[in-house]
Amino acid sequence: MPERGDRTIFTIISDWGIGNHYAGSVKGALLRHCPGAVIVDITHRINCYDIMQASFVLKNAWPGFPEGTIHLVGINTEGGMESPHIAVKHKGQFFIGADNGIFSLLFQNDPVEAVEIDIIQDSDYFTFSTRDVFVKAAAMIASGKPIIKLGQPYRQFKEKLMFNPVVYPEKIVGKVIFIDGYGNAFVNIDRALFREKAKGMQFRISWRMPGEGVTEIHESYSDVMPGEQVVLFGATGLLEIAINQGKASSLLGLRVNDSVTVDFFKE
Repeated sequence: MPERGDRTIFTIISDWGIGNHYAGSVKGALLRHCPGAVIVDITHRINCYDIMQASFVLKNAWPGFPEGTIHLVGINTEGGMESPHIAVKHKGQFFIGADNGIFSLLFQNDPVEAVEIDIIQDSDYFTFSTRDVFVKAAAMIASGKPIIKLGQPYRQFKEKLMFNPVVYPEKIVGKVIFIDGYGNAFVNIDRALFREKAKGMQFRISWRMPGEGVTEIHESYSDVMPGEQVVLFGATGLLEIAINQGKASSLLGLRVNDSVTVDFFKE
């Protein structure tokens, strides 16, 4: 009869890249603790130490997983007074990582249960916490142990401020927060905010010279011809600037942190 936790889903997100041993050794450790584990790589191509990028990817990935999933966050993981190792429970799923600011970005003001992990790690080395601490904590959760048994309650995440769009009476100023592998640029303006401000008015979305830009939002990339630029609200709910079958980031000169302005005006 399988042990509890044998079919637990574990995900891993990291900045390790793919040409080394890191991901393989963490998966091996997970399988040693939970031989029937289901392990999913979210990505190992986060830019080194980039918790903003990691939070965007994980925030848009984890809701697709079932309750009970355990997410290992392998970004900037060395523990200490400034960034203790913690375990978080949110909406039936679990997240394990260092509190380096990523959890404040990931959950913002959402209600969570969190503890500072206090367990003996699996080696005498202190440079690979994902394998030597997070895996052991994850296995304990998979076995049915409540996270409160992993350490002391943790009250306040280390705060990493996310730039929110600036809202004026007749415009919104946001910025590019993520560029995906297709070169699509994601802007921190969501559909709800846009609709609240638009209220039937005309608009212009621009990211270069004032007065230039687009005046229509589409439903899909294929609403325009290949090679044409398109602006839409995609699956993340955020404004996207894209080129159908092209790379908007390079062709339009868009980079993370570039400003994007939505001007509203009456006919």
